[in-house]
Amino acid sequence: MTSEKLDASNLELINTVEKKVNVQEADVFFRLEAELLQQIFSLERDKARHTFKEIQDILSIHTPEISFKIIRNYFIVLSSIVTRQLQEASILNEKKAFIFSATCMELIDANLTMKNVSEIGDELIEFYLYILKEKEKPTFAHETVNQVIEYIDQNVEKQLIVEEIAQRFNVSTSHLSRIFREHTTVTLVEFITIRKIEEVQYYLRFTDQKIAEIAERFHFCNQSYFTRVFKKYTGLTPRRFRKDLDGNYFQFTMKKDDSL
Repeated sequence: MTSEKLDASNLELINTVEKKVNVQEADVFFRLEAELLQQIFSLERDKARHTFKEIQDILSIHTPEISFKIIRNYFIVLSSIVTRQLQEASILNEKKAFIFSATCMELIDANLTMKNVSEIGDELIEFYLYILKEKEKPTFAHETVNQVIEYIDQNVEKQLIVEEIAQRFNVSTSHLSRIFREHTTVTLVEFITIRKIEEVQYYLRFTDQKIAEIAERFHFCNQSYFTRVFKKYTGLTPRRFRKDLDGNYFQFTMKKDDSL
């Protein structure tokens, strides 16, 4: 196709879209996009989901097939915007930002259909929040507890043993276990398990690794035990969680002991 025909085709497309979009809708779209980004970075899951659906409704201005293509492209554009902001905020370095962006695009390409646009939109929101939540700094009153939490977050795929963690931070195992429970209201052993389960969800949803391989990757003794522990915290088996794209992620919030 010659450049003249391409120019004419593009102009025709612009004119077609322009007739269907008024200035007021454009203003609403960019306002909603700004609100969506603010909600994402404020970890407001329900508001972000609702706003994202409003944006999808605005983009559905053509036939179902064309609207699907527009929404699909916007999902990719939004992921690029979020990636850039994560990088500018020093939440992700260049390498991790590239992996994050590529993962978003893989999720969209591999799973998005005309029938599940809403569910994949929710899944993207969950993934954005998952990355942001991971980067939150612990703010407990005891600095050793904060350092231990950060250490676990950074090494969650490794085999984490309480005695070795205590030795690393130059405290006794009993002392570390006591102060961790006092400040977080959960035991250190349980917290390690919780963080592994939280992290495992990413691999179940965004990779094609076998469940047994994921269990081994996070040092669960066997797949049967892994399945039992995963269901305890998420309410679903790993297999069911992998298939249930519209399901929420399990995220544990430690309650600070106000009596301290």
